[in-house]
Amino acid sequence: MPARGQHNRARTTRRPLTLPRTLAITGTAAAALAFPFLTATTASAAPSSVSSVSSVSSVTNYANNLDGWIRESLDVMAQNGIPGTYDGIYRNIIRESSGNPYAINNWDSNAAAGTPSKGLLQVIDPTFAAYHVPGTSYDPYDPIANITAACNYAAARYGSIDNVYGAY
Repeated sequence: MPARGQHNRARTTRRPLTLPRTLAITGTAAAALAFPFLTATTASAAPSSVSSVSSVSSVTNYANNLDGWIRESLDVMAQNGIPGTYDGIYRNIIRESSGNPYAINNWDSNAAAGTPSKGLLQVIDPTFAAYHVPGTSYDPYDPIANITAACNYAAARYGSIDNVYGAY
């Protein structure tokens, strides 16, 4: 009797795999990965005037959720000298929008004046534009742009987002 989880199948001699058979067996995902390597042998080197990414380690993958948005924002903030901590940003986001990047306040005095607060940290458009951080989106609903602009504003007004404990 075979061990648990093993199939009781007769062994057959394996044929060498050809590229078409390999791709058919492994599926289109493998094909998508294999084709750049197959064509790379015939491609010529890029001209020296073409620039490439300077460091693979500088590219970081962030989760597309509140944790990832805060972490990416902190990296952008560090590059731009904007103070703030994960805890300070998180605390303010939860109070302002409960973590909803599409939150909009249509009922306060800003909204009554025609400029509702938007995004994770509830920034009005004029404040977002004034404190926008270069290299981020110009969309106030973009989580990274919203967080970094709000933290830039909080740094100018209160020293850091960490010093904000209420509406600002």
